Amino acid sequence: MTLLIRNVRIVGEARASEERSDIFVQNDIISAIGSLGNKKADEVIDGQGTYLAPGFIDVNTDSDHYLTLFDNPAQEDFLKQGVTTIFGGMCGASLAPLLYGSLESIRKWGDIHCVNVGWQSLGELLDILSSRGLGVNFGTLIGHSTIRRALAGENFRNLTKNELKVFISTLERGMSEGGFGLSSGLSYVHARETSYAELKALGEVVQKRNGVYATHLRKSGEDLLNSLEETVKLRKETGVKTIISHFQPFMGTEELYDTALKNLEELSTDRAVYFDTYPFDASVVPLYTLLPLWAQETNLETMAANLKDAWKRKKIIKELPELSGDGLIVASAPGHEPLIGKNIETLKEMYGVSLGAEALLQLMRATDLRAIVFYKNIAANLLTQALAHPRSLIATNAASIKEGRQIGMLKPERATNTFPKFLDIVSLKRLMPLESAIQKITKTPAELLGIKGRGEIKEGNYADLVGFSWKEGGASATEIKFVVVNGTIAVQNGISKETLRGRILKHQS
Repeated sequence: MTLLIRNVRIVGEARASEERSDIFVQNDIISAIGSLGNKKADEVIDGQGTYLAPGFIDVNTDSDHYLTLFDNPAQEDFLKQGVTTIFGGMCGASLAPLLYGSLESIRKWGDIHCVNVGWQSLGELLDILSSRGLGVNFGTLIGHSTIRRALAGENFRNLTKNELKVFISTLERGMSEGGFGLSSGLSYVHARETSYAELKALGEVVQKRNGVYATHLRKSGEDLLNSLEETVKLRKETGVKTIISHFQPFMGTEELYDTALKNLEELSTDRAVYFDTYPFDASVVPLYTLLPLWAQETNLETMAANLKDAWKRKKIIKELPELSGDGLIVASAPGHEPLIGKNIETLKEMYGVSLGAEALLQLMRATDLRAIVFYKNIAANLLTQALAHPRSLIATNAASIKEGRQIGMLKPERATNTFPKFLDIVSLKRLMPLESAIQKITKTPAELLGIKGRGEIKEGNYADLVGFSWKEGGASATEIKFVVVNGTIAVQNGISKETLRGRILKHQS
């Protein structure tokens, strides 16, 4: 199978050139670049002077958490915005390895009863996904909480020496089977009290295999800088490459966040500390995370029981955020689908209350905390600064969800438009040269994660490619014209071909 792409302006090429070029692809490999004259191929795309870049790499996605890798293998939401490679296993939760076959660590996101778990090891999972097929390339980190909860159970406690040995051997095996590293979700209830010593021991394992450690910081708010300092310290003491997950400027912490960005910029000589971010002002969070920290304990059942206790309920409502308008919108509510799409004002009317905090409490009780919400808590004025930062990567932090999926979930805009939106902002605000913006979403994450043969357009690399329109300094929206995954056209003129030509990526430890 051969593919010829004519008349494109290449960005993200090993040898930069201002001239328009042709690209010849044989099977899944870029075979030739240049003025290819009368070259013939099985399929031809006339680029008509559009830009051609390596396929975009999304370093933080949730399609594994929401289990849509199984019921939506095409993963069209990523492809249509130019993403050809996604990473899962973030925030401490991965689909494997499973010591006892349980997916408990992801139940805050998805219905774990909708998939028959036929794997335990990471290798077994990757084999299953490979046999089923995916529309995008997929790699995964190994979830800290996934292993830890299997070892220590739901009530947090320190691991014993033997349990830590089992953890380390499980992590080593997972990485030998293709895992790209370890992730932690230190703000979540099952990992919040994890000791630095435990993280350091695991970080050393990841570093020895040249993997990556991605972390959802332990705390935000007033403790943001301390949490950042802990993560930087871990990097310095173990040498492990580090990504701070969805490092967003939350309202009320703008000054601290600005200081944090400056602290990260001072690490500019350290090419192995990054953070990922997205260009939108709303988070997508499990409902229970809006509870005060003292009320986030053990598991969802315990937290829901606290809401039935009159004394605790009275104390909780005083500490809930006061919301209004579209400050909160229900994105998913398993078993309570009529609530989906309701904002805080509608909920106040439904529940007959006058305060946003009261409506929020009623929502928590009605859903037993098993809802996902869009929560407007991000300071938009600092987003541009984060996007332009030399240590930032771009990520959707979202899942590709099939239209009409039975459980029902609203799609946040970042699930469908993160990467074009980023390029729009680059254009409108002249944040950086286009070449630098493309490198931020292709070559840089490929090098950091150790993805071989991708992230750069050059002969011998895999043919993951995206053609797009873009105008510097203009207000016109970036438009994805076509997407190629491993040499096969996956999207053309906005239409997905559902080719399932993605590959399962395995880290070479």
